[in-house]
Amino acid sequence: MNTLTHFASPQLPLLHRGKVRDSLRAPSGDRLIIVTDRLSAFDSVLETAIPHKGAVLNGLANFWFEKTSHIIPNHVIKLVDANAMLVKEAQPIKVEMVVRQYLTGSMWRGYQAGQRTFSGVTVPDGLTKNQAFPQAIVTPTTKEESDREITPESLVSEGWVTKELYDQMAVKAQMLFAVGSRLLAEKGIILVDTKYEFGLLNGQLILIDEMHTPDSSRFWSTEDYARNPETAEQMDKEYVRQWLIANKKDGQYPRALTPEVTQEASRRYLDIYERIVGEPLPTAETGAADAPHTGRQDARARMQANLVAAGLIKDAWVSIVLDSPDYKEHGEKIRQQLEGYDVFTQLRVTSAYQYDEAIAGMVEAWNNSIEPGVIVAVTSNGGALAANVNVPVISCPPYQDYAELALNLNASVIMPGGTPSLAVRPENAAQAALRALNLPRLRERLSKDILATKAKLRAADEELRLL
Repeated sequence: MNTLTHFASPQLPLLHRGKVRDSLRAPSGDRLIIVTDRLSAFDSVLETAIPHKGAVLNGLANFWFEKTSHIIPNHVIKLVDANAMLVKEAQPIKVEMVVRQYLTGSMWRGYQAGQRTFSGVTVPDGLTKNQAFPQAIVTPTTKEESDREITPESLVSEGWVTKELYDQMAVKAQMLFAVGSRLLAEKGIILVDTKYEFGLLNGQLILIDEMHTPDSSRFWSTEDYARNPETAEQMDKEYVRQWLIANKKDGQYPRALTPEVTQEASRRYLDIYERIVGEPLPTAETGAADAPHTGRQDARARMQANLVAAGLIKDAWVSIVLDSPDYKEHGEKIRQQLEGYDVFTQLRVTSAYQYDEAIAGMVEAWNNSIEPGVIVAVTSNGGALAANVNVPVISCPPYQDYAELALNLNASVIMPGGTPSLAVRPENAAQAALRALNLPRLRERLSKDILATKAKLRAADEELRLL
């Protein structure tokens, strides 16, 4: 199945890789959030991705951000792809505002054990599983390695927020929950509980992260709840959690899902999207022919096309890796030869023949890049680099004179198999890189360059013949 499990690009610095979302720095300084198809359960990411899950979460979050912008501003700039959202860079507030309308989940488990006060909110005795509260309650938690129940008073005394800011967050959370509950009720869905995350942008409180998605909220079918409140089934990833629990062995949950469970989980995500939005997820339609920007082809190809169209990346990259900062001039010569071809170029400095932590981070981006790329190694020995990347590597050794060139060439040509191809002159390295990218637009451009070169040669020949 077509899934997006990982995103990387040398053009976009990675800010954070979460369980589901990858955050990168956009050229504008804003943040690009990629919502993958990864699925987390019981504090770990499963090996199996769920087709269309990321697009469902991203599309629903955008839907709700638009529906609630009159209540509070949010961080969305625009949706650039089914799985990608460009957002404003805000200062996150390390508090999750959890709003609950029903006694269920972890709160019910605590209630069964005798707990009656949750994050400073006291509930009465005699309640039953999944019973509704007279009104929604706010039970905040801290955003730490393990989220912690905490009272509003402690949030203030521990310095997480000021009282004024917490009160503002609490009011907005209740308003958002009320709107979500009302709109979902019209669609036969109960918003059981959810979480909201806030940030500060130029001192103003805004809504960030996601909202009212199957991963951040608990949904029940109104009809199912009416039949038997205590057995109401969640319309979210609880289906996967229950399968993991049922198949737990020796205290360990399965790391992967069966194809049948994966398909059913995908169907459920698509169903909740269609029920809330009122139409099918566009990128899940497979009846029409593949075409860029429609989403009806490989998710990575679609995303690359959309990020290029949005001006966030070029359609290809060339990384010029210098063995030493002393080789900057040589690297710049290669880079200059690539100007005019609309390819992203960068100079990096690291050892091309000794694999270390610095190069490991670069390799991660190169090997998983969503767009094609080529590495030009400004070194006489690019063996370790070439042995650890899955993109073409061209060695272009630096030299001050022909004696040094001869030495570096000798080191380059005796490298074992599977190591870089070789170019002596910077212009040759640049041309080799462009050809290795093998993009149709570059091949067309190079064909024109070849014809122009031939025309110059013919003109020179004609001129010399007349002498």
